[in-house]
This record gives sequence, C-alpha cells and structure tokens, in this order.
Amino acid sequence: MSVSVTPPSATSPLVSARIGLMAALPEEMAAVLDAMPDEARVTLAGRDFWVGHLHGREVVAVLSGIGKVAAATTTALLASHFGVGQVVFVGVAGGLADGVRVGDVVLADALLQHDMDASPLFPRFELPGKGLSRLRVDVAAVARARAALEAALTPAALASTQPHGLQAADLAALGLDWPRVHQGLIVSGDRFVCTDRECAALRAAVPDALAVEMEGAAVAQVCHDFGVPCLVVRTVSDRADDAAHVDFPRFLRAVASPYASAMLAHLLPVV
Repeated sequence: MSVSVTPPSATSPLVSARIGLMAALPEEMAAVLDAMPDEARVTLAGRDFWVGHLHGREVVAVLSGIGKVAAATTTALLASHFGVGQVVFVGVAGGLADGVRVGDVVLADALLQHDMDASPLFPRFELPGKGLSRLRVDVAAVARARAALEAALTPAALASTQPHGLQAADLAALGLDWPRVHQGLIVSGDRFVCTDRECAALRAAVPDALAVEMEGAAVAQVCHDFGVPCLVVRTVSDRADDAAHVDFPRFLRAVASPYASAMLAHLLPVV
C-alpha cells in the first residue's frame, strides 16, 4: 500500500515519538518489515520508506543504501520529511580491535569519518566548519542501549526472535560463539576495507576504533545537524582483512537478521 505522510509539526508529540529505523542490507530490513503489522509504503527520492509500528512504537523503516552519501540523504529525509525524533541504524561491519570477533556486536558511543582529510586547511578527520572529528552519542542513551543489547543477545532471547530465531546449529556451522557486546568508536568511509594492509593502516591511524563500516558517521553528522539523537549498532561480519567471512550470505540470513530483530525488540522500548 502506498500512502502520503504529513510530517509532524514542531509542536507535535510525534516529533519525539517517531523513530527512524535504518539498515544497509535488504536482509536486515526484511526482518524488520516482517515484524511490522501495519507498514505503509512512501516512496521518496528513489527510496521506499515503510511507516507503521514496531514493538509498540511508531517507526519509519528504510533501506539506506551503501555509502556515506546514500546514508546522509536517507537520514536527512527521515528528519525533514518524516519528522523522526530518533534514528537507529543496524547493520554489519568489519571488526578492527583485538577481541572484536565475527558475530559480536558493536555499539557506537562515538563515530568518525576515517576518509575525511581536508588538511592542511583542517586537521585530518576534522569535519570542516564543525571543529570536531568525533560525533559522540549521548552517554545516557548509550547506557540504556547497552543494557538492552545485553538482554537481547542471550541464547534464550535470540532463539525466540520472531519470525526466525537464531539456531545454535548455524553458529556452530559458521564457527561462531554467542555474541558479546562492545562499546566504543566506530569509523566510517566510502571504501570497503578488506585487506590486511588497509586494516593495519586504519588501526594505526585510529588505534581505538572497534569497527569499520560505510554509513554510520554520515548518519551521525546529519543527526547532529538536525538535533536528532541517533544510535548505531553493528554486527561484526568479518575482520576487515584478508580473512573475510567464508559464507557471508548465510551469515546475513542466519545471524545478522535475527540479531537485528532481537536488538530492535529490546532497543525500541527504551529509546
């Protein structure tokens, strides 16, 4: 069904109540839509936005597309056209830091564009005109999200996730353990980091980065500009080096998708 949506006014309670849900890959967005009982499609700027409810919250779910520009455009539309009061991004990422394993989850408390370099006019990584390089997430919001993720990623919670729960056999077949939650810096750039050399260079340049992906810092920058809080949560699909995951499609279907469903089921009631 296709409908028109009027964005909430500045005084409407929907400004703070409506949540934008973003994912970069269709498999994760499919899991979200499967759980929405009343989604209605709004097509805008070549994107399908699904307006409805999920876990008792009014949401607008959308596939962002890959890369910073696509993610920034999508976020701007969520803020300006749909009047969301919060953005939650779930997706996959490459692990960088020691101990961040494939199958673990990283919650960003700060985000940085690792390919931003306007030197010598500005220091490397600094966003021109903003005087900062790291976009930090509200401390209290991160604490609530961390507690929700810890509850979501237990064996019992993952096994009961609807419509398709996580199966221990899939973890075993992929050589994965039960997930751990990490909190810290996520870096983003318009480059798929997948070699030992690139991974080592990135770790040297940003030693405290936990994971690397292609959208989160752009989402955070747009949210910063609009004054909209955001959360970025990433499931580690590979180690961002030469040892890429051997069965990525199965990982998406059997692991990342139920993770996304379970995490949103626990996140939405507390954001």
